[in-house]
Amino acid sequence: MGAGLTKRAACHTFRHSFATHLLESGYDILTAQELLGHADVKTTMIYTHVLNRGSTGVRSSVDER
Repeated sequence: MGAGLTKRAACHTFRHSFATHLLESGYDILTAQELLGHADVKTTMIYTHVLNRGSTGVRSSVDER
């Protein structure tokens, strides 16, 4: 029994998934940039379009308690 996927996945697919999950988990863009090895933060910011959270996506240190 397969997963029913018709589109092939490549290494870039996993990289994109990793970056998206980092940002969804609340990591800041500069940490994501460093982990992905991007020289320019503009490259990393490509991954922020999938979040679409507006101001509700900002986490405060108060939220961590």
